[in-house]
Amino acid sequence: QVQLVESGGGSVQSGGSLRLSCAASGYTYSTYCMGWFRQAPGKEREGVALIDSDGDTSYADSVKGRFTISQDNAKNTLYLQMNSLKPEDTAMYYCAADHFGDCPRREISEYYYWGQGTQVTVSS
Repeated sequence: QVQLVESGGGSVQSGGSLRLSCAASGYTYSTYCMGWFRQAPGKEREGVALIDSDGDTSYADSVKGRFTISQDNAKNTLYLQMNSLKPEDTAMYYCAADHFGDCPRREISEYYYWGQGTQVTVSS
């Protein structure tokens, strides 16, 4: 049974930083996409950052240069370091995973495994 558990959300002021973590268990696929997604109230869920089993990463234009996705395979944990946070980054952040490649071309709806989410609130 695959489980993804996010942590690290919270409330910060504009310009601050947070690091989100996603602990994965029961996930043993050698080829995969893992990513961070977010959903603000009244808005559709959107992709933030992706990483594949080769360590290649991709980012939404809105977070490039501010967010960094990484993974620690020994700990089975995915991270999202978020710097220079803005009020528009306020959202529920989710990690997701699935055993396919070509991550940037995958639709959000294709991801089968999701965490429960962690709230990030950035005040001005």
